[in-house]
Amino acid sequence: MTARLLPLWNRINASYWFWPATFCVLAFALSLFTIHLDRSGAAEWLSANSAIAPARPGGANTMLQVIAGSMIGVAATVFSITIAAVAYASGTYGPRLLTNFMEDRGNQLSLATFIGTFLYATMVLRVVRGEDERATTIRDALSSDLPGFVPQLSLLVATGLMLVSIGVLVFFLNHIPSSIRINKVLEQIGRRLIEQVRDRFPTESVAITRVERPQGSPVIARDSGYIEVIDFAGLEAIAARHDGQIVLLREAGDFVHPAMPLAQFCGGKADDSDPDEVDTAEKRADDMRGCFVVSGLRTPQQDLRFLIDELVEIALRALSPGINDPFTAMTALHWLGAATAELGQRELRVSPTDVDKQDKSRVFPLHSDFADYVATGFGSARSAVASSRKATLALFDSLYNCAISVRGADRMAVLAQEADRLMDQCAGALTGPDLVEVHERHRTFQRDVARIAAA
Repeated sequence: MTARLLPLWNRINASYWFWPATFCVLAFALSLFTIHLDRSGAAEWLSANSAIAPARPGGANTMLQVIAGSMIGVAATVFSITIAAVAYASGTYGPRLLTNFMEDRGNQLSLATFIGTFLYATMVLRVVRGEDERATTIRDALSSDLPGFVPQLSLLVATGLMLVSIGVLVFFLNHIPSSIRINKVLEQIGRRLIEQVRDRFPTESVAITRVERPQGSPVIARDSGYIEVIDFAGLEAIAARHDGQIVLLREAGDFVHPAMPLAQFCGGKADDSDPDEVDTAEKRADDMRGCFVVSGLRTPQQDLRFLIDELVEIALRALSPGINDPFTAMTALHWLGAATAELGQRELRVSPTDVDKQDKSRVFPLHSDFADYVATGFGSARSAVASSRKATLALFDSLYNCAISVRGADRMAVLAQEADRLMDQCAGALTGPDLVEVHERHRTFQRDVARIAAA
C-alpha cells in the first residue's frame, strides 16, 4: 500500500491543481465563517472603530468586483507565464527537468493565492445588499431597519487578501526568472542528489562489504515500464511472513517487461507437489509484484541515477554544437563531482533497508558500486567533454577533488582509470596547444593521485 501511495503523492506534488484546489476550499470555508460573524453581529465593533470607515453597499460592491476581476486576470497571467517558463526550461535544459519545475512550490502557491482570493471575493460579493434592495429573509428584514447589508469584516478580510496577493505577485515576478537560471537549476539538482546519497547510504566506511546473495525461485514481472518505487518494508514483511529471504534483481529506474525477473524468493517451503503450497507460492509472488510500482516514467524518489542523468544531460546539451556553452557544462561537472565524492566516502553495499528490526537480512537490494556511478556520471559525459578544453580541465579538477575525498584504493583506481579514458578520448578530439595543455593536466593529475594514494 505504501508503494502505491508514494507515487500518487509525487504526482499530486508535481501538479498545478492540488494547492489551488486546497486554497479554494479554505477560501470557501473562510468566507462562510466571516459572513456568519457579520450576520450574527459579532463584527459590529468594526463600525464603531473610527480608524476603519465602514463601507457602503455601493463601495463594497465595486471593491469586491475589482478584487475578484483583477485576481482572476492575474491568475491567468501567472499561469501563462509559468507554462511559458516551464516550456522554455524543459526545451533548453532537457525534458527530464519538467518534473523539477512542476514541483516548484513557489509557482504552485502563487497561483493558489490568486485563485483563493478570487473565490473569497466572489463569495462575499454575493451577500452584499444595496440600500434599495429588499431583504432576502424575514430574519434579515426584522434585524435591521435598513434594507442594505455590508459584511464589514468579510470586506476587511478581502482587502487583506488582496494586499497579500500583491506581495505574492511581486515574489512571483522575481521567482520565475530566478528559478530558470541554469546555475540555480544545477544547484537544486546537485543538492538534492547529495542529500539523497546521504539518506540512502548513511554509513561512512572505507571497507567495501561483500554481501553473499542467496539463490531462489524467480518472480517474473507482468507489466512493462520503469520501476518507480520499491516498497522495501512490504518485501520485508512478506519475507518474514513466509520465513524466507528476497533477493532483488532490479532497482528503481530499471525498465522491465513481462518475462523479466524482478526478484528471487529464497527459503521457506518449496514443495511444488502440494497444490496448497503452489497456491501459496503464487499468492506470495503476486504480493511481491505489488511492492514494485511500474509506470511510464522515472522519478528521483529512489533512483539516484535519474538525478545523475539530469546533470549529464545538461552538460551534454551545453556542449552540443548548436549551444556550445562550456561554462554551463563546467558547473554541471562540478556538482557531479561533489555528488561522486559523497558516494566515494560511503558504504554503497549497505543501506537502512537491508536488515529488519531483528537485525535479520530479509531483503537483499541490488546495489550499484562506485564504478557504476562513475560510469553513469563522468563516463556518460566523457565523449562530449573531450571536445572542449575548458570542460576537460574542469572534469580533471572534479576527478582530483573526488580523489582527495574518496576512501579506499579500489575507488581511487576507478577515478584514475576514468582520467586515463578521458585522456584517450581527448587525444582523438583535440589538437595543437589544447591537447598539449590537457596532456600536462593529465600528468599532473596522475602525480597528485599517486601522492594521495601513498599518503
